[in-house]
Amino acid sequence: MARFLALLLLAACGSSQAPPPDMNDACAIARDRRGWMRDMERTERKWGVPVAVQMSTIYHESKFVADARTPMTYALGIIPMGRRSSAYGFAQAIDGTWDWYQDSTGNRRAKRDRFSDASDFIGWYMDRTQKTNGVPKWDARNQYLAYHEGHTGYARGTWHNKAWLLRTADSVASRAAMYDQQLQGCRR
Repeated sequence: MARFLALLLLAACGSSQAPPPDMNDACAIARDRRGWMRDMERTERKWGVPVAVQMSTIYHESKFVADARTPMTYALGIIPMGRRSSAYGFAQAIDGTWDWYQDSTGNRRAKRDRFSDASDFIGWYMDRTQKTNGVPKWDARNQYLAYHEGHTGYARGTWHNKAWLLRTADSVASRAAMYDQQLQGCRR
């Protein structure tokens, strides 16, 4: 019985995988997380969103942390008031958008902290962005702006006066280009 409990405890501790040690090296991520690469390649085939764009989005949203959440807010610095949003998981999908994804794809068992589902969600959302807003799937900057602001917010231009968001979107695009170049080198 003690052996069973020890194994159960060990399994529970090991179930949450740590982020890749070198998040600046797409080839290292590909080597260290082969399953993640298969998931992103599957998403690229299914939805047409390049692996590098997915990787950069996940990096900026969660730093590859499965159970990432927005920070808690506090009143008077000590009274917890909840989180800024319901964003959760690798893709930082909010509750309503995740429900829309599950309904739209029929994947009611999808989980935000499961990498394959987060990758598929990003592919699905960016495919919708192309259809709704005309943003090419390889355009990491504008895809990220629509991802952050929503399709309607993107169409209205709510991001135009958000300097911090424009800087982040530029960073997403730069990282996607870096990841793409690295992946081309390591796939040879």
